[in-house]
Amino acid sequence: MRSAEEVLATEFDGRRTRLTGLAYRLTGSIADSEDVVRETWLRLSGLDRAERAGIDDLGSWLNRTAGALAVERARTASVRRKHYVGPWLPEPIVLEHGCRDGADPFEVVARAEDVRMAALRLVQQLGPERRTALVLHDVFGTDFDEIAGILGCSADAARRNAARARRTVQQADPPRRVPAPQQHEVIQALIAALSAEDQWAVARALHPRAGVYGDSDGKARTALRPVSGRERVARFLLGLMRKYAPSTLTNTRPVLVNGDPGLLLPGSPEGTPSERAVARRVVGFAVRDGRAAEIHDIVNPDKLRRVPL
Repeated sequence: MRSAEEVLATEFDGRRTRLTGLAYRLTGSIADSEDVVRETWLRLSGLDRAERAGIDDLGSWLNRTAGALAVERARTASVRRKHYVGPWLPEPIVLEHGCRDGADPFEVVARAEDVRMAALRLVQQLGPERRTALVLHDVFGTDFDEIAGILGCSADAARRNAARARRTVQQADPPRRVPAPQQHEVIQALIAALSAEDQWAVARALHPRAGVYGDSDGKARTALRPVSGRERVARFLLGLMRKYAPSTLTNTRPVLVNGDPGLLLPGSPEGTPSERAVARRVVGFAVRDGRAAEIHDIVNPDKLRRVPL
């Protein structure tokens, strides 16, 4: 017969992926998400028998505990982000193609439509309170009374936070996820056009409202401000191609970035005196109307520590 601790651990493990998804959506950080899940387990396992018996619904208790821990980290992070150099993007969940054994909670989390980079980027721009109210209510079905307890506000205030957050995301209208074969086709067309330095082909591969979002915190070269519009993005990308070694795009490796096809560039040393070194980076894409609508260039080394070599 299994001990009470073993039973509790099994029940917790059955909810680990859900808790990981909750924490990642609120913090945008893999490391913070893992810390939140770990601390949630420590709090649960630290309860005595009477305290455990007083838990009516373990799932709700875990959601509340993990939610409160994640909100605390999100609030702390929001202060740090004020000093971040350039745009801030979520830490990417980068997986090899065909990685579907289900052992890694992040593998499951990345498949969710709302975790695609184009959507999560916008959610992470919301303040912690609005982000929490939106995620807990719309994704996890948490009622506003419970959300209010986590945020330390009234249920009406939690409801308003969710409504305002929902309106902000809907108005931004992030590109929806499209089938992987279509994404691959768009990426390959763009890469081929860039490799040929064909300005017209690059422009044809880009959506009229295309945008490039670079994330470096000033630690590597990328766009320090969002680049918006087909023509500007085309000039920006072609300008990069002329600065870096020709082998830059030939050494790319296809990966999944938050569930969508993307690229891993391992980086390269300096070439000729006119060719700059290329920092290791992960590049994600979002597609709209059969063209590249968003390019997420994540080059901050702090966010690439867990990326497979």
